[in-house]
Amino acid sequence: MTFFHVVVVGAIIAAIAAVAWFITPKGKNQTLLRTSALMTLTCCYLMWAITYLAQLNPLITPRRSDLRAEY
Repeated sequence: MTFFHVVVVGAIIAAIAAVAWFITPKGKNQTLLRTSALMTLTCCYLMWAITYLAQLNPLITPRRSDLRAEY
């Protein structure tokens, strides 16, 4: 189920990127605007996905401090 969330959000971001590609106004800075929009969406998605997936399988397992040492 967790991988499903990453794929669904990725599909939503891809749809938003496609819309941003087609609604950028024509003109001198069209390439700059498209690149900025697509790079912003990509970087935000990657940051979210890496943070989300890192929390699912942490490198250091949390330990309870209220237990006795032999447990």
